Amino acid sequence: MSLGIFKVPIPTNEPVKSYAPGTPERVGLKAKLKEMSSKKLDLPMVINGHPIHSEKKGKAVMPHDHQHVLADFHMGGHEEVKLAIHGAMHAHKEWAAMPWDARASVFLKAADLLAGPWRDTINAATMLGQSKTCHQAEIDAACELIDFFRFNVAFYQQLLKEQPDSQPGMWNRLEHRPLEGFVFAVTPFNFTSIAGNLPTAPALCGNTVIWKPASTAVYSAHFLMGLLKAAGLPDGVINLVYGSGRAIGDPVLADSHLAGIHFTGSTPVFHGMWKSIGNNMGKYHAYPRLVGETGGKDFILAHPSADVNALVTAIVRGAFEYQGQKCSAASRVYIPSNLWPKVKEQLAAQVESIKMGDVSDFSNFMGAVIDEGSFQTQKDAIEAAKASPDASILVGGQCDDSTGYFVRPTVIVAKDPKYKTMCDELFGPVVTVHVYDEHHWAEILHTLDQTSPYALTGAVFSQDRKAVQQAMDVLRNAAGNFYINDKPTGAVVGQQPFGGARASGTNDKAGSILNLVRWISPRTIKETFVPATDYRYPFMQGE
Repeated sequence: MSLGIFKVPIPTNEPVKSYAPGTPERVGLKAKLKEMSSKKLDLPMVINGHPIHSEKKGKAVMPHDHQHVLADFHMGGHEEVKLAIHGAMHAHKEWAAMPWDARASVFLKAADLLAGPWRDTINAATMLGQSKTCHQAEIDAACELIDFFRFNVAFYQQLLKEQPDSQPGMWNRLEHRPLEGFVFAVTPFNFTSIAGNLPTAPALCGNTVIWKPASTAVYSAHFLMGLLKAAGLPDGVINLVYGSGRAIGDPVLADSHLAGIHFTGSTPVFHGMWKSIGNNMGKYHAYPRLVGETGGKDFILAHPSADVNALVTAIVRGAFEYQGQKCSAASRVYIPSNLWPKVKEQLAAQVESIKMGDVSDFSNFMGAVIDEGSFQTQKDAIEAAKASPDASILVGGQCDDSTGYFVRPTVIVAKDPKYKTMCDELFGPVVTVHVYDEHHWAEILHTLDQTSPYALTGAVFSQDRKAVQQAMDVLRNAAGNFYINDKPTGAVVGQQPFGGARASGTNDKAGSILNLVRWISPRTIKETFVPATDYRYPFMQGE
């Protein structure tokens, strides 16, 4: 019972540490990297608070040194899913009945633990298991996840305050109930913050969760679960299961208690889940909520008036930070012919200067792509461009998987704006440039809008305000996150709510109140203080 109307701490974005030479954070993180890389762990699933082992195991390796095994992890199937569903449903009543402020305190504590004693551990796990540089790990695994925890609590309080008006003689109230059942959170490899947010946002609202992380990110998921346990999360609220999409997903989607899906991953997988749910509709107690952020073919569009220096920097950072493995990474670029000579020269020089390798070497700008499948996808696209009369390699194009899955940052120049790599998502350090006639600004806007089925992020560079407005109007539905004179990556919780539409997802905007709305089921309550005692209305009386 809560005996007060509480005000949560006002959230502010977590400051990004520099890790510059001589700083204490650099010393601490390097020590943690050395310590963690020297151990091989055994990672059980965590169901109803208990470690669960299985006969089937997978290996978590360093992408930049794929012979280095960080851990063996236990993979689940139908039996483990049944246990997880039972654990989630068993915990649901007590967790949903817990005062909202008590639930909120768990995630506020998790934020403070991550900002303090857990920061090096979560950052190091992300660097080692997902091949992120210290800066990319810091802005993701530390700062963004801390922001999700703190801002979601504030958003949730704001949501609870949404109440209807009341007329004299009555009191109208709105109760923000959790969903009736469990939520299935499916998280990707590329952002530890997403892996932390997708199960915890529904949990904050009183839901219990089955969480399946990507198999290439189980190492950091293991430590995230430890963080939540340290913050006081009760057993069974979030149940962590490892395994293949079908082995875990099929029995989850077939269960009558499924209340929602919180998903980030590929568009085809989300399509398949949606179809399965449609086929199973007769089984469910209620319509499951489907929240998904999927693929992207994110763009940078330059107007003839664009600042070349700012444009080139945006291309390099937007396309190649974290090896182009951000949902928001720039992967197609449209450059006007008047700017191309300067852009070409600067872009080639900057990309050629990029250093890549082991992320424990803090002088590297890039690490490795996540696994062999991604490596082959990038290599195939590069080799096809080399052989095509419609494309050429401006810079990069080298691939080497002898030690790690390394792909040099690569710029393809395509004559055809509908060339394959202008349309298809690669999810790697390969960006394609199309040079358009500087006099065809209006035409290129429509070409861009019609080239890709995705609509996640995009950026326009222009010093001409009229051109900016034209781009905003024509490309209104081409990007859920639209940037003006900035790279299309780096959305900040509380500042740029993140999500896209079309083939990029349901656009439910992680990092805002709009996402939390999806995890509650409102109940309207009307209390009348002096009820009517006669069915007759005044108009029925005689003259």
